Amino acid sequence: MAEKVRVAVLISGRGSNMQALAEYRREVDTAYELVLVASNVPEARGLVLARRFGIKTWAHSHKGLDRAEFDRLLDEELRRHDVELIALAGYMRLLSPGFIRPWIGRILNIHPSLLPEYKGLDTHRRVLLAGEEYTGCSVHIVTEELDDGPVLARSEVKIRGRDTPETLAERVLEEEHKLYPRALDAFCRTLKSGYEPFTGPGA
Repeated sequence: MAEKVRVAVLISGRGSNMQALAEYRREVDTAYELVLVASNVPEARGLVLARRFGIKTWAHSHKGLDRAEFDRLLDEELRRHDVELIALAGYMRLLSPGFIRPWIGRILNIHPSLLPEYKGLDTHRRVLLAGEEYTGCSVHIVTEELDDGPVLARSEVKIRGRDTPETLAERVLEEEHKLYPRALDAFCRTLKSGYEPFTGPGA
């Protein structure tokens, strides 16, 4: 497929969802191309993985910088690589409203719950304490409100009687690795078809 959407992946740790996105591209003629992996943690393991996949990387510690200043540096790097879409994959930083607004409709995230339920952190423990029968993961469009943007895709995971937050997290992560590449690819195909429901970068 010509004219693939240029995607940057933001990570803070091991980058397993980034790896899933990269491996999916090896199997499918995707509508996206991973042109940059960026991190606020210079020692993040996912950066090493990205380089093994031949993806350019950028890292800058957020320590000592306020959120707006760090996000300005990140935004400059994204634009330097002509990024069209951002995929958050274990990025453990809240993006500032000033960063999000110019990219509105062009930032995706994967969250370990069936949104709109259980937004925020510590989702697996909260799901178990609530006695839920199912949990899962969701891919959504990022807005200024935490985990509140439109949901693009969800995948359910049945909770087992002996599940702990750790075992549940492991099984949900497996589903994330399946769901995120498909959802990202589908969203990029929609963009490349000429359907533009959102304003793009720099609007």
